[in-house]
Amino acid sequence: MYKKPTNATAPSIIRRRVPNQNTKRIQRTASREYAQIVQKDGPTNQQSYAHSRRNPILALHNARKSTWPNSRKFKSRIKKHLPQVIPQKIVGRPIVTEKTIASPQGILRIIPLGGCEEVGRNMTIFEYLENGKEENKDIVILDMGLQFPEEDMPGIDYIIPNIEYLKGQEKNIRAVVFSHGHLDHIGAAPILLEKLGNPIIIGRDLTIEMIKHRQEDYKKGTSKNLKTAYIKNITDQFKFGNMLLKFFAVEHSIKDAVGLILETPAGTVVHPGDWTMEDDPQGRPLVSYAHLAYLKTPTILMLEALAVANKENGKKITEREMLNNLTKIIDEAPGRIIIGTFASQVERIKQIIDIASARNKKIALDGFSMKMNIDIAERLGYIKIKKGSMIKINDISKYDDNKLVILATGAQGESNAVLSRIVNSNHKYITLKKNDTIVFSSSIIPGNERTIQRLKDNLYRMCDNVIHSDIMDVHVSGHGNQEDIKKMLRQIQPTYFIPVYSNHYMLKEAAKLAERQGFIKNNIFVPDNGSIVEFSTSNKAEMLTKKIKTDYVFVDGLGVGDISHVVLRDRHVMSEDGMIVVIVTINKKTGQMIHSPDLISRGFIYMKENKKLVEDTRARVKQILKKTDPKIEAFPDYIKNRIRNDIGQFLFQKIARRPMVLPVVIEV
Repeated sequence: MYKKPTNATAPSIIRRRVPNQNTKRIQRTASREYAQIVQKDGPTNQQSYAHSRRNPILALHNARKSTWPNSRKFKSRIKKHLPQVIPQKIVGRPIVTEKTIASPQGILRIIPLGGCEEVGRNMTIFEYLENGKEENKDIVILDMGLQFPEEDMPGIDYIIPNIEYLKGQEKNIRAVVFSHGHLDHIGAAPILLEKLGNPIIIGRDLTIEMIKHRQEDYKKGTSKNLKTAYIKNITDQFKFGNMLLKFFAVEHSIKDAVGLILETPAGTVVHPGDWTMEDDPQGRPLVSYAHLAYLKTPTILMLEALAVANKENGKKITEREMLNNLTKIIDEAPGRIIIGTFASQVERIKQIIDIASARNKKIALDGFSMKMNIDIAERLGYIKIKKGSMIKINDISKYDDNKLVILATGAQGESNAVLSRIVNSNHKYITLKKNDTIVFSSSIIPGNERTIQRLKDNLYRMCDNVIHSDIMDVHVSGHGNQEDIKKMLRQIQPTYFIPVYSNHYMLKEAAKLAERQGFIKNNIFVPDNGSIVEFSTSNKAEMLTKKIKTDYVFVDGLGVGDISHVVLRDRHVMSEDGMIVVIVTINKKTGQMIHSPDLISRGFIYMKENKKLVEDTRARVKQILKKTDPKIEAFPDYIKNRIRNDIGQFLFQKIARRPMVLPVVIEV
């Protein structure tokens, strides 16, 4: 909550229902008279005005209480012609409405399962329970995203949230809401929805269709099991027990993105999901968040904090400027144009297709996810493609280079994506030429910096024209900057602030930014994954010391959660120093070695060039067996441990490397 100077703005109005024209006139009158009072009498008279009969809103409110208090006829007339309007008290004090007073003791819990210690894996639980009755609580979940693996996670496809906390509570899950269709918000849905018994999922058309397609990719024929509820209009509402679910429009880099409003007796959660502020949207309505200041208090703003990494102290690049730059590149490029972007950035892909087709260029899409997303968007009517402008990637050789625009995945340096395959000369249809133009129309996801830099280095070696945001403004982020966070806080004026969807240091920086804007420190909560933040109907708010389990759940192929940190450590060891297999054949009765040990090296040494080390290692194994009493209980296991430890130490002394030693004892 802000510690605002008393002359900052006119008193905000808490609206119980959408105001009619009469109410809007009253609000305008109140604001105009209020401004005149401040200008004439100074800030000291603001409080007296806000609570005096000179305030037309308060006068109407007081009339209901003072005139004919026992007259039902009067009350019904007032209710019929006027919405219930309550003046907000001086900013800095909690608002207590009639509904809050009448409600039983209730608690709203907010539990992030992911997205508060990393970029990705976004998933948040909202719980509401009354009188401590855990068995009757209502649960609404926001998003089920994936996180891409880090560099020290070899072989891992992606990481998903840990839902162990929800086991046994499936019957309490009322719905899963999806804010938009990016993978860090829907990527884990096919796995987690099935594990939770397929609760109702809520989202807009493009988002739901993308989830259905991912579900089919994961397990063919299972999308029919999804229980869907489409948000057809931004004014749609869903009621789940004590939770009222509403939505609001947000500006982001993908169509059908929505923000979440969750009204409960203990407070109103405002969660924009991923968001930005665009002053010049191309062909889209201008989005404002100021209306969120009129929600029922206390309000809890959960704001994506990734924006703190984007300082942009100068002029913010508009979408129009970015499109002008892309248009110039498409007009002037001497050869083929290959544009790398996110597969889910449907709006950007549409804009590039429109620019290229208007110049009679042929467009080819390359990347499974990109083709799938554009196909869905086209079926929904979000994209209209000029007939004959799209070609298949295997037909690009039929056209002149200066007539081709290729849209490709892999701008984050993903190993199997299109750009990486082109660089590694593994692409079936594209071999880079010196006069090709490569454009990175994407931002860098934190953690991918080194991978992307290597990709750029290799592209620079192969062609002369590589363009990215450090050279020209060819990308506008779907995320805000620091100034946008300040604007958002000023517009919404929340009671509580919870930064989310970033690494911990970004959450802390967002909290500091809010403090510098006048936010009370005790009303800011910086959560970790698994933190529990509680808000009660008695106006108490706290973050509990207790946390729930949110360990990584690794997905490797079709295996979900069967890879532990121990396995990753072994893979890391093998990737650095390789492995050596020691095979020993012994007599089952006597324990004597039958023949010389066999050694197999993988990623450790080239055995033909290291014959002395191989022979020394064999001799060491023979020595271990010779010194070991075969009468020892569990003799084979004992031998394995001795070989593993002794040979590992022996090899380190010889060449200062620690390969993984895998002993195999065969008894005959």
